[in-house]
Amino acid sequence: MTATECKTTNTTCAATTAPGDGHRKGIAPGIPLYRKLCYAVGGMPYQMTGNAKGFFMQIFLLDVVQMAPFYVSFILFLGRAWDAVTDPIVGYIVSKSGRTRIGKLIPWIVFTTPFGVLAYIMLWFTPQDVMSPAGSFAWYFIWCCLFDTFMSCYHVPYSSLNMFLGGDQRDRDSATGYRMGMEVFATLAGAAIQGQIVGVYHAKRAHHCSLLNNTDGLDLNSSSSSVGPALLNATAHLTDTLQNTRRAYVVAAVILGLLYFLCCVVLFLGVKEQLAPLSKLDRIQMPYLTGMKMVWKHTPYVWLVFGFLFSSLAFQMAQGNLALFCTHAAGMAKYFQHLVLILLSAATLAIPVWQAILVRVGKKTTIFIGLFMYIPALVVIATVKSNLVIFILMCILSGASLAALYLLPWSMLPDVVDDFKVKNPSCSDLEPMFYSCYVFFNKFGGGMAIGISTLALHFAGYKPGVCKHPQVVITTLQVLFAPVPICLIVVGMVLFHFYPINEKRRQEIKRALEQAADNRMKDEDYPL
Repeated sequence: MTATECKTTNTTCAATTAPGDGHRKGIAPGIPLYRKLCYAVGGMPYQMTGNAKGFFMQIFLLDVVQMAPFYVSFILFLGRAWDAVTDPIVGYIVSKSGRTRIGKLIPWIVFTTPFGVLAYIMLWFTPQDVMSPAGSFAWYFIWCCLFDTFMSCYHVPYSSLNMFLGGDQRDRDSATGYRMGMEVFATLAGAAIQGQIVGVYHAKRAHHCSLLNNTDGLDLNSSSSSVGPALLNATAHLTDTLQNTRRAYVVAAVILGLLYFLCCVVLFLGVKEQLAPLSKLDRIQMPYLTGMKMVWKHTPYVWLVFGFLFSSLAFQMAQGNLALFCTHAAGMAKYFQHLVLILLSAATLAIPVWQAILVRVGKKTTIFIGLFMYIPALVVIATVKSNLVIFILMCILSGASLAALYLLPWSMLPDVVDDFKVKNPSCSDLEPMFYSCYVFFNKFGGGMAIGISTLALHFAGYKPGVCKHPQVVITTLQVLFAPVPICLIVVGMVLFHFYPINEKRRQEIKRALEQAADNRMKDEDYPL
């Protein structure tokens, strides 16, 4: 669809803002540091809760709730599918909404936060010691869908807010760097809180399981044997540990929920929406399908989205299986939570490094370097067993690569949106639709990763709650952890190769936006 067609279809697309708006005059001189920091803090809830789910939901449902893998695969896949579908819908509804005294995007963030916090806590709550398979499935599936819906209402407008902080491309890239640093730190904090609270009970369970495994093949009914009482004692400890583990998950959820709420308060108090060139933050009247058609006809967006999809799918496939891989295949169950902290600490420290590199060599080159680093790390972790030093080194390398995936695609997306606005100047305020589709594919990839992984474990014969698994289950975990993610990374790198916005094109876009801002300022100063 051309710009002329867009103007015909959506006559209000380029409507002017209300008189007296104090942010109408071109591009703001820059984004203050406090606003960057408050904006960055607002991104923490999505990563804290999302990565807690990514690292722990699978093992929680399988080994704590003791749900059959078949049902778990449906919850994780259908829940993510629901989450993914709601993102474009929320993006369109946000685009259709009008401005209020506190803005257009921020009200969505503020008013859905309490419901999101409640849904997150209930997601980790086990209502009964023993539930029917159907009841257990319904409970976790419903709360999973509710939480993901409220999080979409938070994260879609939040991610779109990047375009309305003020400043130019360099300012927004800087704000994105702060945001990604905070988000990786939030991932670290979420994993630290959840991992340290529940990890000790997973370690205890692994210890009691080892005691049970050592009794295999012995005559437990023999009166002269001391194995029988030891086995009964280990079984009793397993039951107590299970109850304590369930309580620990709820405690961790409450703590993360409170942090979720506090981050929303900081965002609300510290960020005010600013107008951007060729964007009015106005209510659009464009039909949903027309808007989606325009978004998906923009070629740079297509290459970026699918490159991000396959790369994110690779990381989430490895992330979702890390707990099970360390517990059942690598013999590192008691170190799992520490390895996660090391990985995420490395990612946090690597964010400013990648930010400096992308300024020097460009975003497209930087993302190739970052993604490639993940391949040798996966190979080594999958082939080396019970070597803590090697695992630590490879987790550091994996964390550095993860930081590149956090930073670069989200830093490249504003360039794509700016490119669209330059090519379609009559169509503004579609930013929430761009960002919602981007989030859609990220979540859809995560749902596919966890759903396919758990379904593969089901067909391999994984039994929830047991201490020892057959070799076919171990092999399946190894394949899901390394070969499959490596193939997906390669596909993602090929797609990023065709992404057309290089540094030369970015400078052209920057000049076009500056010219548009100057023209708007002249029109407002000297109206006809």
